[in-house]
Amino acid sequence: MLDDLVVRILAEDGDDAALRHVGLGMLLATAHNQSRDAMNGELRALGVDVRGLSMLLALELYGPSSQRRLIDLSGIDKSTMVRIVDELEEGGLVRRERAPQDRRAYSITLTPDGERTLASARRIAADAGERLFGWLGPGERDQFVGLLRRLAEHTANYPQRNG
Repeated sequence: MLDDLVVRILAEDGDDAALRHVGLGMLLATAHNQSRDAMNGELRALGVDVRGLSMLLALELYGPSSQRRLIDLSGIDKSTMVRIVDELEEGGLVRRERAPQDRRAYSITLTPDGERTLASARRIAADAGERLFGWLGPGERDQFVGLLRRLAEHTANYPQRNG
C-alpha cells in the first residue's frame, strides 16, 4: 500500500517538475523498502538479511575476499561492511583469516555453516522473489531490470552540485 503522500504527489497534474521527480523518487524508495522488508522477513529465520545474503553470495562467486574487495564489489560503505561481516562472523557463517599475501590484511571466507545457510537462503529468496516479482511477465521483468540498470548507471555518474 502506498503512503497517502506518495499517492497525492503522483496524482498531481500540471507542469510541476519538482512534484513529478520527487514523487517518482518516493515511489522507487517505497517499492525498495517494501520488497527489502519482505525479503528480510523471510530470511530472518536463518539469521541473515538481504545485505548479509549478498555478502555470502559474493564470497561464493568470488571466493575468499578482503573487506576492501567486498566494498568495491558491492558499493557498501566501509562501516556498514564491517558491521555486516561482524554479524556474519558472530553467526558462524564467515571467518576472518590472515591473507597469505599480506599478513596485515584479512580474508573473509565462507564457513561450512555459511555454505549451508547460503543454500537455504537461496531457496527462501527464490520463493520470496517469486511472490514479490513473479507477477511480472518475462518481458516486463526484463524491461524493469533494464530500466533500473539504466537508472543505477546514470545516477552513479550524476554530478553533485555544491552549495
